[in-house]
Order: sequence, then C-alpha cells, then structure tokens
Amino acid sequence: MMNDELRAKFRGEHIINIRLSYEFKERLQKLAEKYDRTVADMVRALLKIGIPVMEGISEADEMMVKEYVALIRRFRKIKNLKEL
Repeated sequence: MMNDELRAKFRGEHIINIRLSYEFKERLQKLAEKYDRTVADMVRALLKIGIPVMEGISEADEMMVKEYVALIRRFRKIKNLKEL
C-alpha cells in the first residue's frame, strides 16, 4: 500500500511540457533523424549537456557582477579621498 501511495504521489512529476518555435522543433527533429534517436532522447541529451553549461555561465556572471560592484566601490573611495 505504501508503494501505491508513493507511485500515485509522484506520477507525472517527472514530465515537462515545453513550447518551442517550429524552427527549433524542426532542428531537433533533423538532429534526431541524423543520429537515429528520438526527439525526446535529443532533448534529454541537450538538457544534460546544457544545464552544467548554464550553471557555469550563471556563476561566472554572478562573479563578474560582484567584482564590478567591488571595483566601482573602490573607485568611489579613491575619488572621495582625492576630494578631501
């Protein structure tokens, strides 16, 4: 009975519906055909590859913003010291 409850609770939780442009869907279909895979397999592979890349880009972006803000603060301090 416990397994039935768990199965009912999580049924469909692993599914994502995504709206794509016709062009993007066509590119996915051509890629899937070329490598003899399903479109779903191609989407899964792209997500597996793309998520770590996106995480890296986001972390780098965050770091750049923090460093930029710190640099601006340093310039303000220098400017204020020169005015005194």
